Amino acid sequence: MTDTIGHAAPPMVQGPRTGARVIDRSTALTALWFGALVVGTWPLVLAAAGPQLPLVGMVAHVAGMLAGYGVLVLLVLMARSPALERGIGADVLARWHSLAGRWVVTLVLVHAVGAIAAWAELTGVGFLLGSWQVLGMPAMPAAAAGTVLMLIAAAASVRAARKKLKHETWHALHLLMYLSVALGFAHMLAGPDLVGHRVLQIGWALAYTYVAALLLQHRVLTPLRQAARHRLRVVEVREEGPGVVSILVEGHHLHELHAEPGQFFRWRFLTPDHWGNAHPFSLSAAPTATTLRLTVKALGDGSRNLQALPVGTWVIAEGPFGAVTSARRTHRNVLLIAGGVGITPMRALFEALPLAPGEDLLLLYRARTPDELLFRHELDAIAAQRGARVGYLLGPDREPLSAGGLRRMVPDIAERDVYMCGSPGLTDAVRRSLREAGLPPEQLHEERFAF
Repeated sequence: MTDTIGHAAPPMVQGPRTGARVIDRSTALTALWFGALVVGTWPLVLAAAGPQLPLVGMVAHVAGMLAGYGVLVLLVLMARSPALERGIGADVLARWHSLAGRWVVTLVLVHAVGAIAAWAELTGVGFLLGSWQVLGMPAMPAAAAGTVLMLIAAAASVRAARKKLKHETWHALHLLMYLSVALGFAHMLAGPDLVGHRVLQIGWALAYTYVAALLLQHRVLTPLRQAARHRLRVVEVREEGPGVVSILVEGHHLHELHAEPGQFFRWRFLTPDHWGNAHPFSLSAAPTATTLRLTVKALGDGSRNLQALPVGTWVIAEGPFGAVTSARRTHRNVLLIAGGVGITPMRALFEALPLAPGEDLLLLYRARTPDELLFRHELDAIAAQRGARVGYLLGPDREPLSAGGLRRMVPDIAERDVYMCGSPGLTDAVRRSLREAGLPPEQLHEERFAF
């Protein structure tokens, strides 16, 4: 194992962007749970004022309303709204989306089974005949088809299935959810909890219209507007190591993007093989008014093909996204921890994280061999220019990133902000080490993604 930490001269200071409107986790969760309480209570209010329903019917009504509300939440979480992406973080939104998706599918199934059972009980017919009769009701055939599509998308998202699918295949199947929502929308408005309540029907329709507008704005119109405004093109593809290249993208008016080190874009390269896929990659250098740089490791078919991307390729970059920026910093001294290709956002932060005289910025970079180290010359130059430190932790031994190892290398670790990026296995282990070393959870800043 090799452990080298360098040190040198005066810092370059760059301030973070301020004034951006964001929504934090506590505000978002409070709003989501309050909405669920109101929506879930409404069927109970109706039941108290109307004819008595069997218990299974009441469960079906509550589950149906919550499922419709849950679909709205799912769409909002994936609308790529800057207020949510910057305030909460894309990785947290993705985990919330995954958890909420499981609940929505469960609620839809409870609603369907409960509604059929209640109809069968009220009419005295069996469950099978009741299913056929319910299916013949207005808007029900489309809703049933939407439910089938939702189940297909949900099955493709199960962890065991996702491991066997290419990301592009999974993404295409996941898009079935939009068609599923469209097919079920008329059933929502025609349901007994909204029918006859014109104000509620209009409000429900407006809520879905607003969320559809959010999706259209941030997932379609904004990327197209940015593409026309910034006119991004690939100007260089440079090999950084075995199976790793940096792609330099040049454009116009890039300061208007307000991109920050630590953030990522979803890159759509307009070639016959790549135009249909948006690849999420972090900035691997501080952005400038004319250039953005990303670094790609060949981990699958899509990223492998990017290794030979032609210079001159037009690019659509959606973003910036991500909340792991200098704005999260709360302490004077900072520790950056990177593993493998996870160095990309950490290298950008190492270059541009604001650093005042007397403050310490230390980067610990973990790799198995010297050949796997990326940007070594750049990192050494940045450390020399900024008066920062960089340590290269080489070899199979993870002991340096154990709780004891971290305390030896960084005695004041509990009084630092820690930024981290690496493989899931490495970050899980280091997260435990940091906790054992006494780092408060709110001082750890990371984004976790796994397909």
